[in-house]
Amino acid sequence: MVKRHLARIYHDNVPSRESLEKNRFIRPVAHRVLAPALWRFTRRSVPRGVALGLFVGIFLLIPGLQMVGAALLALPVRANVPIAVATTFLSNPATTPFLVGLSLYVGNAMLGRTADIGRFMKLIESHADWHVWLNWLLSETAPALIIGLFVVSVVAAAIGYLIASFSWRARIGAKWRARTQERADHRAAPDGFDRMLPGMTDLGAGGSR
Repeated sequence: MVKRHLARIYHDNVPSRESLEKNRFIRPVAHRVLAPALWRFTRRSVPRGVALGLFVGIFLLIPGLQMVGAALLALPVRANVPIAVATTFLSNPATTPFLVGLSLYVGNAMLGRTADIGRFMKLIESHADWHVWLNWLLSETAPALIIGLFVVSVVAAAIGYLIASFSWRARIGAKWRARTQERADHRAAPDGFDRMLPGMTDLGAGGSR
């Protein structure tokens, strides 16, 4: 059930290679972002994709830019593109208030400030223009939130990388153990029983006639 739910979220949110190729921001470097090597699921590219997606998704917090940023940064860090893009969706309207509150708390603690998140949330909800965001960047809240977002995104990326790496190793280890057990069971089977199998198959075939 959980795997099906995660698979549904993945397919619903992750853009295809064709849609990325048509994106006007990615189009100039599409031939590099869409390279087959960046779309393979390997023990190195998957954890890097998870870490990159968490970092970009939390630090940017702007829908659309998160996906583009993850896809573009996947090239220099050699991360899996679909995993990186999919992981950015962990930062969504449901989690954004928590991430912003946590980041502002961290930023205030580090800078010794008491900045409020009210104005920032209003800018997001009203889809403010770039000049309004520029004015906000000059306010007291901006430095605390930006530093907090950076710290939280780095920590989340590191944790995500470790979890993905250990999960990948555990998955590969389980497969190897299953193969080893299968081979051991095959070798432990009595030789006489192995020799009887062809005859039993022929007998069964003859009986079905």
